[in-house]
Amino acid sequence: MPKNKLGGNKAKRAKGGEKVKKELEFKEDGQEYGQILRMLGNGRCDVQCCDGTKRMCHIRGKMRKKVWCNLGDIVLVSLRDFQDEKGDIIGKYTADEARNLKAYGELPENVKINENADDDDGSDDGVEFDEGAGVDIDNI
Repeated sequence: MPKNKLGGNKAKRAKGGEKVKKELEFKEDGQEYGQILRMLGNGRCDVQCCDGTKRMCHIRGKMRKKVWCNLGDIVLVSLRDFQDEKGDIIGKYTADEARNLKAYGELPENVKINENADDDDGSDDGVEFDEGAGVDIDNI
C-alpha cells in the first residue's frame, strides 16, 4: 500500500489559502452600501444603509459559512423593490477595501471603519497599571 503523504482527512481544509487580490466592487442600481449594526441569528442582521435607512438583511446563501460577517463590517446590500425595510447582503468589504471606498467618495465621512481589524500593533487597549498600587507579598 502507498504511504499517506497528504495528512489526515482535514488536511485540505487546514491549508492556508493564499490571499487573492480581487477588484473593488462598486454599487449598481438597486444596491446600497451599509454597516452591520447587530447580528440577529439565522443568517440575518440589522444594517444601517448609507441612504439613512435601517434594514433587516439576510446573508446570501452563497456567502454563508464561507464569508463571515461581523459587527461593524461594511457590506453591499441588494435592495428589495417590494420590501423597503428588508434587503440581502451580497458582498462584504475588508477594512482595506472599505478605506478605498471612503477615499473614492463612495462611503460618507461619518462611517466608522474598523481600523484595528487587520493591524495589530500591540496597543494596551486602554489598560493602565500603577506600579505603586501593587500588593506587598511580604506583609501577607
